[in-house]
Amino acid sequence: MADIKNLRPFILKWEGGLSRDANDTASRVKCPTPYKGKTGYHTNKGITYVVWRSVFGSDKDMRFLEMNDADWDIVIKRLFWDRWKADEIKSQAIANTLVDWVWGSGVHGIKIPQRMLGVTADGVVGAKTIEALNNAPKDFLQRLYKEREDFLHRIVRSNPTQKVFLKGWMNRMADLKKWNEKFVK
Repeated sequence: MADIKNLRPFILKWEGGLSRDANDTASRVKCPTPYKGKTGYHTNKGITYVVWRSVFGSDKDMRFLEMNDADWDIVIKRLFWDRWKADEIKSQAIANTLVDWVWGSGVHGIKIPQRMLGVTADGVVGAKTIEALNNAPKDFLQRLYKEREDFLHRIVRSNPTQKVFLKGWMNRMADLKKWNEKFVK
């Protein structure tokens, strides 16, 4: 079965520290607390301030701004890994790809794969989704990569301001494929 320890280094490699990028649509809610003389931070290590508050509350702003690895681990496990019930996924490479997708794109990273599997695309991973996933044909991982890449291009077509991120998203996808090679049997 898949293990979050095999995905953690990949995601941290691709997520920087604090971000105030005005073009980033991931979060429009900014942490109100100044940090080192600046305000407007909305993301840290890939975790938006909104997501942070949903786990730790709004009275932990400095903890968000100075996020440690233990807090980061709590968020990714609870809100992303467990959302995909990834401990029940047989293929580490598929688990990595699915959790990274929901990490980057929210519920789309569940509903689109559910459609691909032919189960109800409700954004909730249950026994039927896991069963279909664990019995998916061998080419499912390659199809998953293609569908996610197509999804990223659709984001840019629907919102051209996001084009500034496309090269980075595609580089991340290429790196994910390379990362997953060690898990493909």
